[in-house]
Amino acid sequence: MRCTRYALGVSATAVSAAALALAGSGVAMAGTPPNVTGQTYSNAQSAITSAGFTPVVVSTVGDKLAWPNCIVIHTQQFTQQPAPNSNGSAVTQLQVSLNCNGGVASATQPGPSAASPEGQAAIAAAAAAAASSSSGSS
Repeated sequence: MRCTRYALGVSATAVSAAALALAGSGVAMAGTPPNVTGQTYSNAQSAITSAGFTPVVVSTVGDKLAWPNCIVIHTQQFTQQPAPNSNGSAVTQLQVSLNCNGGVASATQPGPSAASPEGQAAIAAAAAAAASSSSGSS
């Protein structure tokens, strides 16, 4: 009798573990989020969407640039659950924070430090723009 109870307890545990595994398999899982920090939001959006995530802007700093030209300074993966009693499915988001100050900080203009990755990207972009405008004016 004692062996029968033990065997029933083990099989009940196995059945409940299998049920939990099947119940959890309905959640959509996206892959690893792409590292888009330091990129413009327009480039980051493409990479985020290609990786199976939905890009969502959660915060911005500054207002000198339009969102497509802002620099991504932080990302956070988040799964948005569907509304209760709906037939919807979970949406895996990559939430981003943007720096829209533009350029590098100076005594009169806000922006990223010239020593930061964002500042280095802004300096490189300004140099590339200056080089293309000087080569195009010849």
